[in-house]
Amino acid sequence: MKKHLSKDSMKEYLLILIGITMVACGVHFFHSPFHLAVGGAYGIGIVLSEFTGLQPGDIMLIVNAVLFILAFLLIGPAFGVKTILASLGTSGIVKILEFIAPNPQSLSGDIMLDLFCGVILSAIGIGIVFNCGASTGGTDILGKIVNKFTGVDIGKAVLYCDFLITLGATFAYGPKTGLYSLFGVVVNGLIIDYVIDGMNMAKEITIVADNPQPIVDFIHKDLEKTCTLYDAHGSYSHTEKTVIVTILDRRNYVQLKDFLKNYEGKTFTWIKNSSEVHGEGFRSIE
Repeated sequence: MKKHLSKDSMKEYLLILIGITMVACGVHFFHSPFHLAVGGAYGIGIVLSEFTGLQPGDIMLIVNAVLFILAFLLIGPAFGVKTILASLGTSGIVKILEFIAPNPQSLSGDIMLDLFCGVILSAIGIGIVFNCGASTGGTDILGKIVNKFTGVDIGKAVLYCDFLITLGATFAYGPKTGLYSLFGVVVNGLIIDYVIDGMNMAKEITIVADNPQPIVDFIHKDLEKTCTLYDAHGSYSHTEKTVIVTILDRRNYVQLKDFLKNYEGKTFTWIKNSSEVHGEGFRSIE
């Protein structure tokens, strides 16, 4: 059991490393050339770098450190080790990129194309990190602090904080940059939600069958999953039926669908997507 948990932990930390690397590359190579402050600690860094002369990565590291101290003092130690490592790791990778490729030039020469490339890359990375139960820090921490004292929903608080950052970009670099940054914040949030839902997607399958036992045996023995059975009565046929409900990942769902194609009995089946499934065989509630 310990080996299994250790393997899962290693997988999560590897995914977090991949995610924060994507975030760092997205903001450094695509957002930085056009000073696009698309929220987060790096967005604060881009805005303040115009007034302080410091590199965005330096400011990002300072901002995350200050926010962690404030959060610890104001709302207690509510942040796990993974979040601390992810936020500081993101800052560290940005600093490495600034050392390897200082003052990066636009890869496309087009602000909209760079905005989209940066948002897609960083949003996928943030989605991966969130899915591992961690956070890249920045306005996520600020949002929790605002929520503590104002009661504003954390998601809205983060959005308000990101909006203020884009407003700062407007003062620092002009309304064009500010509007592009604001647009990036909106798209960024949509992509993060899509990534998280996609990574956790499962299929809720409901089957009405006259002879359920072969289907139940296939789910138990071949798929090594379980299901729930309900007794039902057909209103038209006036016959007794069994309703089978099971939740499977995509691979098992395809296997069950292939089995049902060759199933000799009568079935009526419908499938729904489920993006949040917790329990045995799936993710635990964190």
